[in-house]
Amino acid sequence: MQTSPFLGELIGTLVLILLGNGVVANVVLKQTKGANSGWIVITTGWAFAVTMGVFVAKSFGSLDAHLNPAVTVAFAVATNDYSHMVPYISAQMLGAFLGAVLVWLFYLPHWRVTPDPFDKLAVFSTGPAIRQPMSNLLSELISTLVLILGLAGISSKALGVLAIGVGPYLVGVLVWSIGLSLGGTTGYAMSPARDLSPRIAHALLPIPGKGTSDWGYAWVPVVGPLVGAALGGVLIRLFAL
Repeated sequence: MQTSPFLGELIGTLVLILLGNGVVANVVLKQTKGANSGWIVITTGWAFAVTMGVFVAKSFGSLDAHLNPAVTVAFAVATNDYSHMVPYISAQMLGAFLGAVLVWLFYLPHWRVTPDPFDKLAVFSTGPAIRQPMSNLLSELISTLVLILGLAGISSKALGVLAIGVGPYLVGVLVWSIGLSLGGTTGYAMSPARDLSPRIAHALLPIPGKGTSDWGYAWVPVVGPLVGAALGGVLIRLFAL
């Protein structure tokens, strides 16, 4: 099988979710070696997950390595080129679902010994610290806008050409910074694929005592990132970032 942008986005997003949701599982599920190790571990694990996901996506054929429908939307708006949206977003959504299934399999013995349904859902999808939908929506919008502007800054020609291989590490630092500074309100989904696809996996998988998939909140980490991304794309286009 040859590499391709579709395959790169799919496998890269799969790795992103396997490692990103995997670190959440390691922290919140019971009787793991990382149980209760806290927010710093989660944000660090997610930063590394993004870095590795980008490397994998590029090696499998996606030089863009978006791994996130919001990023794809932002750069479509910025360039007025929408040709990548269907293949990239479909690959990202499928890759995120498969990554979530792998997390479930990897931590299979730990679901039964974890009593709290909220902890189980947290492995798959984000949730608000304080449930106020409009405020939660704003959090997702702003954090995604920062993500898009940060990505534009990393790739900006004004900074010169980056050394080969440096870019994914800077993207990881960007995600780490957002998680530490802006992630405490909603869990900084910043991606419909990161939240919606694993939430669907949570709803479908036979997880003991899993409870609800909280579909009443599910629109927030979809709409917020997409609006923030579109706004970021407009700013990039206006200011030629």
